[in-house]
Amino acid sequence: MRQSALYAPTLREDPKEAEVTSHRLLLRGGYVRQVASGVYAYLPLAYRVLQKISRIIEEEMDRAGAQEILLPVIQPKEVWEASGRWETFGPLMFRAEDRHGRPFALGPTHEELITALVRDEVRSYKRLPLRLYQIQTKFRDEYRPRFGLLRGREFLMKDAYSFDRDEEGLEESYWAMYRAYERIFRRLGVEARAVLADTGAMGGSESHEFMILADIGEDTIAYCPQCDYAANVERAEVVVREEAPPEEPMEPLRRVRTPGARTVAEQAAALGLPPEKIIKNVVYVADGEVVVVLVRGDHEANEAKVRRVLGAETLEMADEETIRRTFGAGPGFVGPIGVVGVRFFADHAVRALRNASTGANRDDEHFLGVNPGRDFEPEGYYDLRTVREGDVCPKCGAPLRFARGIEVGHVFKLGTKYSEALGATYLDEEGRERPIVMGSYGIGVSRLVQAIVEQSHDEDGIIWPLSVAPYEVHLLVTNMAEPELREAGERLYEELTRRGVEVLYDDRPDRAGVKFKDADLLGIPYHVVVGARTREEGLVEWKERRTRAVDPIPLAEAAEVIAARIAEARRAFSA
Repeated sequence: MRQSALYAPTLREDPKEAEVTSHRLLLRGGYVRQVASGVYAYLPLAYRVLQKISRIIEEEMDRAGAQEILLPVIQPKEVWEASGRWETFGPLMFRAEDRHGRPFALGPTHEELITALVRDEVRSYKRLPLRLYQIQTKFRDEYRPRFGLLRGREFLMKDAYSFDRDEEGLEESYWAMYRAYERIFRRLGVEARAVLADTGAMGGSESHEFMILADIGEDTIAYCPQCDYAANVERAEVVVREEAPPEEPMEPLRRVRTPGARTVAEQAAALGLPPEKIIKNVVYVADGEVVVVLVRGDHEANEAKVRRVLGAETLEMADEETIRRTFGAGPGFVGPIGVVGVRFFADHAVRALRNASTGANRDDEHFLGVNPGRDFEPEGYYDLRTVREGDVCPKCGAPLRFARGIEVGHVFKLGTKYSEALGATYLDEEGRERPIVMGSYGIGVSRLVQAIVEQSHDEDGIIWPLSVAPYEVHLLVTNMAEPELREAGERLYEELTRRGVEVLYDDRPDRAGVKFKDADLLGIPYHVVVGARTREEGLVEWKERRTRAVDPIPLAEAAEVIAARIAEARRAFSA
């Protein structure tokens, strides 16, 4: 490709809308342009990157025994109502009506539609297992689109689905996809770590996220530096220590005035207690029912864990009106003592408290001398808090560390959640009807474009891994006005192209400094410079973008040597 004809409008200044480095570089490099909040156009360079990412994914999906399909973007309301997700997806879903008033959704994902499709076609165990996938645009009306392609409202996604006879078959499909994901990210040239994750609105029994570690990541990962344990903090397990209550004698329960002390910090100051001796009561509405989660004042309730323990489809914080109607007091003054008809669940750490405090269900009042077991008994004790850095690893006992990550892939064991809801069954060998057991597997294709840049750049621009770079070699002629250099550049461009090397040829009449700056910004992994050394010594310079190492090559041998080096580099990224 001749750069003089390339549509890549580079920018010299940082765009105002760019919040993070990767977004800024993609805009400055002429890769993408925003057309609305969270909606982007992919210009030629970015589209080539998208195609290469997609090709690697397709190859590995095919290798894992999945077949490619293409499902419609527009999905009827009925399939989403059958699964119960028409309401739970809420305002994230783009909705529309046709001319007859029939409601549809622009697909945010395709579990319902693919389940309905398989339900109508697969009736016998002989047709299972089945693995299907697609690469297609998805739509989610994010409340706050941000960070460019990392959280958009329209994005390209690979979603795959497995259909098996039983849990044993699902286990095989799940780990086949897991291994395929490991190969995909390795071939893409990124470091992606698999972590245990919450299944969230997707449902199911188990899931893993694939994370690219980056400071701007919206997810926090708890990982062990001593073993392979890693989990999203929503999923990270808190090790329960069998701690006996303190030996201090139990104090009598007493009510005290605490005007205005709603927060843990205000209560600690008013009562003269450390936060870890305050019982925090977090009020939720779970599937329409008011429930309360008790955690220590220095801990945070983990909504993902609460949802799992309750088996709730929906979980949200109760508003003040609901709290007052249920307990007769406002937030910060709720407690478990003397309350009838409300379910209380406690974190394990609450069991070991002695002479703690909690709300007295009256505004501006708390109880002191509170002792679990004597003064109240929750429905049960569970792991309901968010893990903290320094908590012990559940596998080896070493202190856990935290890191930030960008989610680029997610695999789920869905089980029979969708097949039972939509009636997707098969007849086994004995003729008995059984629900199909499913898995779901997603990769954020367009998100990967920016995630790769976030992990692979320097102060001057992008550094693409060869496997996804828009071009493999950036050929620069420092002065197109010199016939000798221009002819050498033209000849080398033709020879490399003939040998199958993907070349971006900078044939523009610009100054050498402008060309070098643009080359660093665009991030093509190898630069070949036709310049002064070509005229004076008959050499071209081979530059590696990542290391900036320079190696002179005789012009007469350049095409053959460069083609061989590119072939070797390609092999390093092959599966």
